[in-house]
Amino acid sequence: MATLALLSYVLYLVLAFGLRTLIQIRRTGASGFKGVSGRPGTAEWLAGALFVVAIFVGFAAPVLALADLVEPLGGLDRGGVHAAGIVLFALGLAATLMAQFAMGASWRIGVDESERTDLVTDGPFALSRNPIFAAMIPASVGLALMAPSVVAIAGVLALLVALELQVRVVEEPYLLRAHGARYAAYAARVGRFVPGVGRRA
Repeated sequence: MATLALLSYVLYLVLAFGLRTLIQIRRTGASGFKGVSGRPGTAEWLAGALFVVAIFVGFAAPVLALADLVEPLGGLDRGGVHAAGIVLFALGLAATLMAQFAMGASWRIGVDESERTDLVTDGPFALSRNPIFAAMIPASVGLALMAPSVVAIAGVLALLVALELQVRVVEEPYLLRAHGARYAAYAARVGRFVPGVGRRA
């Protein structure tokens, strides 16, 4: 099962990052990657750095499992749990790609203060202000359940913290500065990750 987890992780990276980047370059001439923002040690910087760590740890988990360098978590290392992981991963991957394509030319990773992209509020963005991040969570959990270990769980936790920080201290403040009252009204009616939860007052 660790082999399937590793292949699934590579598939996710290829489709959600590689393919989407190529499409963005063809559409706009730019990759969409803005890098880690903020000075080292700030919350903005920590969000980006922790996201990179989460990606690395998530990839390392099945590799370490295949090399017998980590023990599987006994309570989770079962067929039913593995099957649930496959389903969660597949749904998360599909939702990630759907949300990415819904962003169109506005898709990017990270924030460039000088850039002003369109505010996307329809499709999956009518249900969640951050549907890509929301979809990454079940995909990550699914991968961890396919090859459950302490390292895999640590990768999921790192991703959760990174996404919370990225949204709260980087993305939302930037979108408020960029779109003002329009984003404030949108954030007041649409939940942060899931419908109705995390709406701004």
